Order: sequence, then C-alpha cells, then structure tokens
Amino acid sequence: MTAVRGALLALPLLAALLLPGAARADLAMLRPHAVVEDAAIRLSDLFEDAGPNAGRVVGPAPAPGRRIVVETAQLYAIARAHGVMWRPLTAADTVVVERPGRAVPRDEVADLLRGEFGRLGLDPAAELEMPGFQPPMVPLSSFTQLSLEQPAFEAATNRFSATLVVVAEGMPTLRMRIAGRAVATAAVVVATRRLGLGDVVRAEDLRLVRQRSERVRPGVATDLGQVVGKALRRPVAEGLPFALVDLSAPAVIERNAMVLMMIDGPGISMTAQGRAMASAARGETVPVMNLASRSVVEAEALGPGRVRVAFGSVPVSR
Repeated sequence: MTAVRGALLALPLLAALLLPGAARADLAMLRPHAVVEDAAIRLSDLFEDAGPNAGRVVGPAPAPGRRIVVETAQLYAIARAHGVMWRPLTAADTVVVERPGRAVPRDEVADLLRGEFGRLGLDPAAELEMPGFQPPMVPLSSFTQLSLEQPAFEAATNRFSATLVVVAEGMPTLRMRIAGRAVATAAVVVATRRLGLGDVVRAEDLRLVRQRSERVRPGVATDLGQVVGKALRRPVAEGLPFALVDLSAPAVIERNAMVLMMIDGPGISMTAQGRAMASAARGETVPVMNLASRSVVEAEALGPGRVRVAFGSVPVSR
C-alpha cells in the first residue's frame, strides 16, 4: 500500500517533467534561495511573479539564525493551492528559506545573572562558568527583553542555576535552562604593548584587568599606581602582568654620565665635576669619581646630572 501511495504522489511531478517546453514557458519561476525577515513565509518568497496572492502566508518561517528546505512535492502542492502557474523542471527543485538572526551577547546574560545572584551573595566581580551555554538567537532588528525564572545560588559551592526567558518581536517566547559556577577573580595590571629593559612605564602602557584568582601569581602588581612611572628591570610582553620585583624607580643618573658634585659641610659648600660609576634613581647612593682628584666617593643622586657628597666622605676602594 505504501508503494502505491508513493507512486500516486510522484505522478504529478512526472507529468510536469513531461510537459513540452512551450507549455513551461509561461510558468512562474522558482526562487532557489529566499531570505525572510519576519516569522512567516509568503508565496512571493518561493516564486517570482506569484500573482495576486503573492503576499499570502504559506507557512511559518524558520527560527532566527536557522534555515529550512521546502521540498519539490511541497512546492507543487503550495503552487496548486494558491493558483500559481508552476511545475517542477526536475525532481530536485527546492527552495532554501533562511532567516537572519543575531545572538544575544553572552555578557548581557552574565550581567543579568550577576544582578540577580548579587542579592543572594554572589561576588559581582566573579567570573561565571556556564558549560554548554549557547547564546539564544533573536531576529535582527527586534526589541529583546531578558528575564530569569527560578534563580538559585549556593554560596557554599558558588553554584547557580536559572531559567533564562527571552522575549523578542517576531518569535515565540524562548525559555532555556542555565547552570554553572562562579569563580573568584583578582585585579591584575597588564602591559598594553611590549616594553623593554629600562623602559619607564607610562599610563597608556598598561591597563587593569580581572583574572581568575587561581591563575594570578603572587607578587604581581594589582594597582596602576604601583607601576606608572617605574622603570623595568626586565622586558614585559604585551598582555602579561608586571612583577613587583621587576619594577624600580627610574634612573636619574646614568652610568659613566658627567655629574655636578655638590659638596656640603659645616660652613662650606663647593662643587666639582665627577663621573658616575653606576646608574642610580633619585635618592639612591651612587659611587662617583672626582675628576680632579681621581678619588671615588659615595654620593646621593639628587636629579639628572646632580649628586650630593657629604663633606669629609671617605673615598671608596676600587
């Protein structure tokens, strides 16, 4: 019986394929690919020159971001039901109907969860793990509203669950279950570009990000003020954190630079020319050679090209 029914359904298609070319010349043309913007498929989406019924709805559109294939037999039935002069040219004549869509941003869903679970004890800076979460699709230009049903949060385990409700124009209300875990994060200062040895870090060279606490190494900078204006003792690659041990005050005296030695003592003040034997930051001690006596004394770096030597300082052994 099944074979007989299949043969009967195939008779109209076979008859259409046997039509002479002259008879097929006046038939409506099929649209092999259709893009629909709303929730319905219309006759004009399937056929060109569909006639006076072109705007008639013939079926529901696919969900946003999805596509369906209207098969040959179904197209033939639609054409006959709505008075469209169309016959299939081959048994493979189909129409792919596609409906564009956009994904609801994951961050919007995460912000909604944080706002709801924050009242239940969730750390607002926590990172939310949502295994298997697929952002829901909505029509391109539709107004979308998100809400939660049955929210639950366990502070002891940081586990959460809820039903996400998506209401958008042109689609049925969507409900999807979400479950996951909140992970603690910590603030970390990272470089926005590669920085070399001795570079002085500027405000535009860094930014503050949050990373999982379990991945943050001890001893890294957690505040911008710890890094801005500091010199690097080793290079830092873009996106990597700053280790506090790799930061120092910038040098105001460079090694082998000529400096003005200001010699102070009770009732006496004099100056001399010297050469710095090492680099030093402001306030640090640096060995300086007096160019007149060739002796080396300890001096305090005051600023670029200036050091202070206490009167009567003992020469440093070389």
